[in-house]
Amino acid sequence: MIEILDNLDVLYRPRLDLTTVEMNGIALGEPATSVPRLSIIQAQSSVVARYHGGTDIDSEYYHADGRRLSLDEVVNHAVRSDGFLYCANKVTYKVRAGTVVGFTIYGPHLSHFAHLTSYEDVLAAFGRPDQAHEDVAYGDLMGYDTYYWGAQKLVRWDAWDHRVSLINLGAFQGNTGP
Repeated sequence: MIEILDNLDVLYRPRLDLTTVEMNGIALGEPATSVPRLSIIQAQSSVVARYHGGTDIDSEYYHADGRRLSLDEVVNHAVRSDGFLYCANKVTYKVRAGTVVGFTIYGPHLSHFAHLTSYEDVLAAFGRPDQAHEDVAYGDLMGYDTYYWGAQKLVRWDAWDHRVSLINLGAFQGNTGP
């Protein structure tokens, strides 16, 4: 198995067999309970009807009946069903039916790609995408989402900060084609 975080260059590949990679020792297809509980700082699950949180704000989760949920309750639901497990080291696991089906990498890990200072650099490094979408808000270009179906990968380019801001692999919308 190739540990992605130890070999970020593997993410340049336009074709990647996801059965050969893992992130923090977790492979796609493993039970979500394999994600170390102590590393999870936030979670998302269908048990949450209302969420309050953000940068420098403690997360609060609420059930549909108005009852406040603990992080442990949300994580317990997510690892048995569907959701996302956000970890302290700026990686996220997507969960479907209790199984890890996707990885997201962001934050300091992406400093590996800091030399890519333009969208043209991204295209030269990662190759021609199978599909690309401009993200435009109020007439301003926010960035590009580039999809590589042979690797089930999205590379997001942030046009304001001139950097790769997110890479995800696996079962995310758009990663396998239209």
